[in-house]
Amino acid sequence: MHPYRTHDCGALRLSHADAEVRLAGWIHRKRDHGNLLFVDLRDDHGITQCVVDSSSPLFAELEALSLESVVSLYGRVVQRSPETVNPKVPTGEVELKVESADVLSRAAPLPMPVNQDAGYPEEIRLKNRFLDLRREDMHANIKLRADIISSIRRRMVEQGFREFQTPILTASSPEGARDFLVPSRLHPGQFYALPQAPQQFKQLLMMAGFDRYFQIAPCFRDEDARADRSPGEFYQLDFEMSFVTQEDVFAAIEPILHGVFEEFADGRQVTAPPFPRIAYDEAMLKYGSDKPDLRNPLVIADVSEAFAGSDFKIFARLVSEGAVVRAIPAPGTAGQPRSFFDKLNSWAQKEGQPGLGYIVWKEDGPAGPIAKNLDEGRIAKIAEAARLGPGDACFFVCGKPGAAAAFAGQARTRIAEELDLIPEGEFKFCWIVDFPMFEFDEAQGKIDFSHNPFSMPQGGMEALESKDPLDIKAYQYDIVCNGVELSSGAIRNHLPEVMYKAFEIAGHGPEVVDERFGGMINAMKLGAPPHGGSAPGIDRIVMLLAGADNIREVIAFPMNQMAQDLMMGAPSPVSDQQLRDVHVKLHLPPEVKQG
Repeated sequence: MHPYRTHDCGALRLSHADAEVRLAGWIHRKRDHGNLLFVDLRDDHGITQCVVDSSSPLFAELEALSLESVVSLYGRVVQRSPETVNPKVPTGEVELKVESADVLSRAAPLPMPVNQDAGYPEEIRLKNRFLDLRREDMHANIKLRADIISSIRRRMVEQGFREFQTPILTASSPEGARDFLVPSRLHPGQFYALPQAPQQFKQLLMMAGFDRYFQIAPCFRDEDARADRSPGEFYQLDFEMSFVTQEDVFAAIEPILHGVFEEFADGRQVTAPPFPRIAYDEAMLKYGSDKPDLRNPLVIADVSEAFAGSDFKIFARLVSEGAVVRAIPAPGTAGQPRSFFDKLNSWAQKEGQPGLGYIVWKEDGPAGPIAKNLDEGRIAKIAEAARLGPGDACFFVCGKPGAAAAFAGQARTRIAEELDLIPEGEFKFCWIVDFPMFEFDEAQGKIDFSHNPFSMPQGGMEALESKDPLDIKAYQYDIVCNGVELSSGAIRNHLPEVMYKAFEIAGHGPEVVDERFGGMINAMKLGAPPHGGSAPGIDRIVMLLAGADNIREVIAFPMNQMAQDLMMGAPSPVSDQQLRDVHVKLHLPPEVKQG
């Protein structure tokens, strides 16, 4: 017989009755019933109830062991009486009558419980992450993550992709965040950068003649944490394809994402391919976001024309100065008490807005402070644009186009939440397409790339030479699920002359391109195929499927919001000798002391 276990703790069934077995695991829970001691033994596979009679010398020994001690128990499998069957666990029809026990590891007092969720602070959970991962929900999340990645790999290979690895120590690349730098010992004063993404390498693989690449790629960005983004590092399904159009990319990845989500949806509905395509401008107008949650049925409308030249002087003046007015419908709310509207107005003020004006379409006609300052024709235009009728209401946001769209999007979400309009149990996908190639950087007072500088502009060189840069769209696209951006992607610019021109518009001469992207531009000059790809975020995919609210709930060993690993004590000071080895001298702020 195996010295530790013959079966795992999730394996025993009624068919094993009378068998002599050995189990090993952690003591999950104990219940002393006087003449019987029940021990729930847990391992990676499940829980088995074990029982010891008070007449056994093992009774006192097991009773004295602390929870989370590791033991190996030998005994006979017995059928439980009907009244003691536990239908909630697969092993619930049997129990192990313990005849011998080996203590493999005694647990000290626990800093936090494992067999319950006591709502412990995240600091304690992260500092004791190995314990936190023993908890049922966390354990299931990390196993789900592994299963999802396995499913993705299988599906990618079936679609003809090959997995290649790209360098971790590389050169700095402008991906929109700060690099993590690694000083070189052999080259004093020079630094490697950890890759923010394998962007250039995957494009170079296409230029090297490979047709379909993918990688479960680690990416490193020195940026702040938020609920759907981990500071420091994250993983993405990085893929690239040669000789493809935008639609080819969509056709390749949609069945993979749909298949993975359907496999792990556990009965939840998943958008069937082809996923809806929504132009960026349309998304910003209708949803106030380039990552819309399509579960939310509310659609924003542009009602600027109805306020232009109206007696509602505040909006009329702003519209004449270039502002827009967005209407956010609130169907069926005409019967809501005044407190409903006041609550939303107070919320808007807390968000830094002057308020949230509204019109209510009551049975006897439109009402509200804004309605008093608009004639019937203008109110009718608003009702038509926002698809409103008797019994409905509408809220308004006015401002510069970008700011108005963003706050209207926030209001759309808040109103839908207040009205409980966002259903659970659905995964709604869409593509956001036709992103602007350039934007005007107010801070720098110049035109800059709005997204990825390696994207192909729609219209190619002709568009760059003849159109207003702010009117040029790019073959860039995001895939979104339930309001979460899973990835950005693009059809890449594979022509050096177009690359030089695009950077020229953004204020960078050819020497900048040659210096910062020498490897890529040289490869383009030696024959580059049209290519494109994307990189859905693994962590965000798992977060959605696990139903988690925070990305740290689906990462085995995440850092906290301050980019600290509390368990391993990173980042940490290093010795003077280590600094000398890499030719680095510290220049710390006055308030920070080394040591």
